Amino acid sequence: MTRIDPISRALHRQAGQHGPVILMYHAVIPGQTVPAWPWAVSMQQFRDQLDFLATEGYQTPTMAELAAAPTKTWQGRTAVITFDDGYADNLAACEELQRRGMRATWFIVAGSVGQPPRWPDDGRPAGRLLNADELREMQENGMEIGSHTVNHVRLTELDDVSLMQELAHSKAMLEDMLDNPVGSFAYPYGDWDARCVQAAQQAGYAAACTTEAGWALRDQTPYQLRRLTIFNTDTPGRFTRKLSFGSHDVRWRDLTRYALRRLRGI
Repeated sequence: MTRIDPISRALHRQAGQHGPVILMYHAVIPGQTVPAWPWAVSMQQFRDQLDFLATEGYQTPTMAELAAAPTKTWQGRTAVITFDDGYADNLAACEELQRRGMRATWFIVAGSVGQPPRWPDDGRPAGRLLNADELREMQENGMEIGSHTVNHVRLTELDDVSLMQELAHSKAMLEDMLDNPVGSFAYPYGDWDARCVQAAQQAGYAAACTTEAGWALRDQTPYQLRRLTIFNTDTPGRFTRKLSFGSHDVRWRDLTRYALRRLRGI
């Protein structure tokens, strides 16, 4: 990755001391132009971010591997790369990961596999989601396929029966499709509560991701793993600072306030 300011580079020297981070992507749009959708990145942006991770010695395990040893002291820098929803453009992103010997975890909306998304449009990319053959191929190449419910709904708004259906049915659908266990889950919209956590456990998942920022294992439970959202506006320096601080609040004014509080002992 180029064009990283010297202060951000200096701050990154301490990265990795607080344990793994989980990065959350959605769509990767061809070319270099900044996408309109906040949760999409350009392919050039994605390549630069992967190259930075590789150059800085980050290991990129899957969610399943992270969850298998949640109390393990991860040596060195660790970034779990995740994708939500399963847009077809992710196939090109998968190829970029493979070229670098990296792996990632995809959280798939089981009820829309191979079809246009069925949940409300908020400006997301047009077109279909990844199909069953593509998911199987990705799995064969070392990627993990996880669940993102059947219908991409807000789980806290569901009754107990519907909640369990969204969790259990999506898991069963994907396992039947992939002929492989599915143990990882991500709460759609980052919408969850204690009831959702309990339901995820009962449905048989080993781990679940939120969209709350922070070091991945901060809450010391595999069902409330934190993630850093990667946005279309993340410059190389901002991406670097997110890795350094495990936070979205990495604008220069945010860091200035943080430094002043430290100086005052607050």
